[in-house]
Amino acid sequence: MSTVPEYFGSLVFDDRVMKAKLPYDVYVSLKKTMYEGGTLDTAVANAVADAMKEWAVEKGATHYTHWFQPLTGSTAEKHDSFITPSPDGGVIMEFSGKELIRGEPDASSFPSGGLRATFEARGYTAWDPTSHAFIKDKTLCIPTAFCSYGGEALDKKTPLLRSMQALNKQTLRVLKLFGMDDVKIVRPLVGPEQEYFLVDRAMFDKREDLMFCGRTLFGAMPPKGQEMDDHYFGAIKPRVAEFMADLNEELWKLGVLAKTEHNEVAPAQHELAPIFTTANIATDHNQLTMEVMKKVAARHGLVCLLHEKPFDGVNGSGKHNNWSLCTDTGVNLLKPGDTPHQNARFLLFLCAVIQAVDDYQDLLRLSVATASNDHRLGANEAPPAVVSIFLGDELTAVLDAIEKDAPYTGTEKIVMKLGAHVLPRFVRDTTDRNRTSPFAFTGNRFEFR
Repeated sequence: MSTVPEYFGSLVFDDRVMKAKLPYDVYVSLKKTMYEGGTLDTAVANAVADAMKEWAVEKGATHYTHWFQPLTGSTAEKHDSFITPSPDGGVIMEFSGKELIRGEPDASSFPSGGLRATFEARGYTAWDPTSHAFIKDKTLCIPTAFCSYGGEALDKKTPLLRSMQALNKQTLRVLKLFGMDDVKIVRPLVGPEQEYFLVDRAMFDKREDLMFCGRTLFGAMPPKGQEMDDHYFGAIKPRVAEFMADLNEELWKLGVLAKTEHNEVAPAQHELAPIFTTANIATDHNQLTMEVMKKVAARHGLVCLLHEKPFDGVNGSGKHNNWSLCTDTGVNLLKPGDTPHQNARFLLFLCAVIQAVDDYQDLLRLSVATASNDHRLGANEAPPAVVSIFLGDELTAVLDAIEKDAPYTGTEKIVMKLGAHVLPRFVRDTTDRNRTSPFAFTGNRFEFR
């Protein structure tokens, strides 16, 4: 039986595969494009495409697709086979650099927010080399951006990549003032938690509201809900545990860093949390996670509900984003250190984030203003619909001292004593966690809830 390290990422054209399959000069050129940007040479693109195809065919793939994220809330894909007719009446398997870099799906039927007339059909998909290709259902999936004939973004990935580029440029400019000339790239890191409900398929099929709307519209309240808080972190039932084990294996093969799993507050509610990674990769992985959750649930006679508020009177399901900024040298710019009041670099970036949230709170609110999520916000443990920031006692006191030009006296370190000698003693965090602020600082990152 294979171990997790042996099969982790086995369906991903990742750095390990690229080193093994690509000529050294092609590998170096591709990595430079991935981390510094710029145009990919045609010869390099052809070499990468051929290596991708050979690897995918070895894994049993017969098709490829440009996998993108239109404004529908899910992913889209059009499958083309690798086959090309040969003179002897047979076929050969081919995949060119042009097919890797650019695709042309029909863009007339995707949402555009009024950017395009309905008869304007031409659209383009463009390869995102920073997010690894992977195999799903015998198809090589190539993460791509999606734009119109006029260059307007028609997807979620393009604005994200643009924002990452702008953030990198301005952050590097500031870091040079601190003498950090060795830093070449700054990336936003995200760890998106995913909450979900599991219901029995037979019960689901009896509820047309769940089938058509993803949430219940009528019905009596259950005799027991979440009043006793006994489901939260409770022992995972065997049927759910089997689902989670199957889900983990599928996600690990796809390179998704699935880390934490547990029962959530509401009955039949659960959570999966991955290890954080670069924002655009984390976004791709979250889309994959939701798709795989539904497929695996079906194999176990279950239905996975991803609606943010499928049931009245109990908690909804959030997708809490743990967000930070990290340099390519491994420095977390939102880590306060032991003496945050003396950490000028941290305080500068902290204040920049605070001002950004204050200036662009309408955009933050719009980014989560979906019909389904607005059912969740402001109810039970969900944050209110008004955007605010929580910093905690220590950082609030530090900023108050700066604002008043007064000395900061510091926060006393308190050792937790639990009243039993066998239990360890440890230093308590300087602030509690906030479960209701939409944008709370949680130690070395912000959590957008």
